[in-house]
Amino acid sequence: MDRNNRKTIRVGSRKSELALIQTKFVISQLKELNPEIEFEIVSMTTMGDRVLDKPLPKIGEKSLFTKDLEVALLSGTVDFIVHSLKDLPTVMEIGTTIGAVLKRDDPRDALVLREDCKEYQLDSLPSKSFIGTSSLRRTAQLKRKFPNLQVSDVRGNLNTRLKKLDSSNSTGDNTNTNYSGIILALAGIKRMGWEKRVSQIIDSDVMLYAVGQGALAVECRLGDEFILELLEPLHHYETVLQIVAERGFLTRLGGGCSAPVGIRSTVCLTKNVMSLDGAVWSLDGSEALECSSSAELADKKVIQSHIDQYRGEDGEPPKKCPYKQPKQFVGVTPGKISYLDLDAALKLGTELAENLISKGALDIMNTAKDIIHSTIK
Repeated sequence: MDRNNRKTIRVGSRKSELALIQTKFVISQLKELNPEIEFEIVSMTTMGDRVLDKPLPKIGEKSLFTKDLEVALLSGTVDFIVHSLKDLPTVMEIGTTIGAVLKRDDPRDALVLREDCKEYQLDSLPSKSFIGTSSLRRTAQLKRKFPNLQVSDVRGNLNTRLKKLDSSNSTGDNTNTNYSGIILALAGIKRMGWEKRVSQIIDSDVMLYAVGQGALAVECRLGDEFILELLEPLHHYETVLQIVAERGFLTRLGGGCSAPVGIRSTVCLTKNVMSLDGAVWSLDGSEALECSSSAELADKKVIQSHIDQYRGEDGEPPKKCPYKQPKQFVGVTPGKISYLDLDAALKLGTELAENLISKGALDIMNTAKDIIHSTIK
C-alpha cells in the first residue's frame, strides 16, 4: 500500500452529534494503526435529517440516511463514510462496499422515561401512556406485548427526541404529544454518554432488535484498495458473521431498514456455533411469525487450510485470490475472514427467512407496505 500519495483521508459523516462521535471513534482506531495519516471530517445532512415532519416510511425508506453521503463518496469528495450499520440498506449503492464492521456494542433497545415517570417500566406504565418511536419494528412489538400503551411517532436525532420527551409534561397540551417515554437504541445512548437517562434496558426476549443495530460500518468505494486495506484491521470477526447473517435474512425478506422485522444473533466460538432468531409482525402487532435456527462454523484448521490454498510460495496472496478480488457478502468485503464461515452465516440468515416466508411472512409484510402507501396518498 503506497501511503506516500494519500497523506490526508477525507471521512464523510452526518452532522448529528452521535454521528460525529462515531466518526471520531473510527478515526481514533485508524490513527492508532496509522499515525502518519491525517483524517479530515466532511459532515453533511441527509434526507432523513432534513425531513422531520413525516414518519420514515412516508418519506420513502431507501437510503434516507446514506444517499447524500454516498454521492459524495462516489464523486471522490470523501474517501469513506462512517454509518450506524442499521441505517445501511442491504442492497448497496453500485460501486460501494462495507470495508469494515467494528465490534458490536449492545444491540438492545432502551426505554427513556420522562422525569416524573422514572419509577415505571414498560409493564407498569399507566394505561394509555404515550411511548415515542419512529420504528415500525418497535411499534409492532409494543402494540403486541403492551396493548395498554399508545405509540406515537417521534423523529429527529437523539438530542431532538430527548428534548421532545423532556418538554412533555404530565398534563399535556393540545399541540404536542405528551410522551411518557421514548425508545432508543442502547448503543447510541451509551456513545453519547447518557447512560443515566436509561430507565429500562429492554431484553431481546421482550423486543428483538433491528438488523445491524449496535454496530458501526465503514463504507468505501469498491475498487479503492488503499482504503480497503486501511480499514481491514477494524473488521471484528464475530460481528461480521452476525451482520452477514442478519443482512442475508433481511435481504431475502425484501424488507428495508424500517420494516416490521426483528432479529437476534449470537456467535459462540468455543462451540463453533452461530444462532439466529427472527420475526415479522403486522403493523398493529396482531400477527407475528417467529423462527429460530443455528449453524456450525468451520473448524479453525479447516479455515487455515482454505486460506493457504490461495497463497503462493512466498506466502503472499496471488493476484486473483479472493483477498484481492473479494466476493461481497450482502455488501460486506470479507477482508481476511474465512469465506467458509461467511457462507455459513449468509446461508443461516437466508434459510431463516425462507422458513418465515413459508409461514406467510411476505403476506404480512406486503399488507404493511400497502397500509403505509395508502396513508401516504
